[in-house]
Amino acid sequence: MPKIELKNVYKIFGEDPQSVLPLLQAGTTKEEILEERDHTVGLDNVSLSIEEGETFVCMGLSGSGKSTLIRHINRLIDPTKGEVLVDGVNVLKFSENELLELRRHEMSMVFQRFGLFPHKTVMENVAYGLEVQGKELEDRNSIAEDQIKAVGLNGFEHQYPSQLSGGMQQRVGLARALATDPGILLMDEAFSALDPLIRNDMQDQLMELQSKLHKTIVFITHDLDESLKLGDHIGILNGGKLVQVGRPEEIIMNPADDYVTAFVKDVNRAKVLRAKTIMLSPENYPVNGKASGETIKVREDRFIEEFLPQMLEKRAVVEVIDNDGNTSGFITEKELAQSLTKN
Repeated sequence: MPKIELKNVYKIFGEDPQSVLPLLQAGTTKEEILEERDHTVGLDNVSLSIEEGETFVCMGLSGSGKSTLIRHINRLIDPTKGEVLVDGVNVLKFSENELLELRRHEMSMVFQRFGLFPHKTVMENVAYGLEVQGKELEDRNSIAEDQIKAVGLNGFEHQYPSQLSGGMQQRVGLARALATDPGILLMDEAFSALDPLIRNDMQDQLMELQSKLHKTIVFITHDLDESLKLGDHIGILNGGKLVQVGRPEEIIMNPADDYVTAFVKDVNRAKVLRAKTIMLSPENYPVNGKASGETIKVREDRFIEEFLPQMLEKRAVVEVIDNDGNTSGFITEKELAQSLTKN
């Protein structure tokens, strides 16, 4: 069962969205609806499933519906039509108290502009969600200290947000979100306001934490490189429609339409594609399923950029092996060239 599921979700902003919904369902474009009915289409029949423990990245240009989508998950926004399920339960049917409990214990959100309390210290900011949950001071300080250490801010517990850099403030926001031990972490353009180097550090930090914590993360961004780096799966929105969902390598190798193609055309494929994605299976390898000449062994999950220099230097065939050391395929210069130049 998916951790999060959206089923046929529509969101129309305006005075009478229900009157506009049949027009959208009949094929009227969002531009026509805006011009003729003065309503804005946020989401247009979006359905998706997010598995427990994965990082799902939702990507698109400004106005594509990314932030609208993520705010449906914790019901900061309610849909015009559709269902939003968490652990198989439709949260649209929750009472105010049930919704409050969901937000307090099951979900946390990290915002683009940090959202820290300027009059509270780092410790107090990180512990705030625990205070809302009703935990005792000693317990919440102990948990907050652990989270502050986890994001590399030990020693800054008694500083105020104004005394921290942007990257440090966002680390505080991440620590605060993790302190309540939520199953779901919602991150809306969380790193977009940071300088490139700091942003890259925060991405690495998130990946390191996720490798240990295995939270269900929904991450919103307009940056393709960030999507490809962080996402187990990526969903691409265009004009409120979900136009493609897939693993990073699937998005790169098989874009669904011209919109996605335009997004991925300048991507450095060597940073995204893994050995298992481009290899020939042993039965399709021309020399009886065995490598001829010099070979180098590479694990299935290695990115092309990790073995490319050695492969080219030695003019070698890559023998791809699984976790048990068994041969699962081969990569020659032909497969390499095709994968790096495919349109």
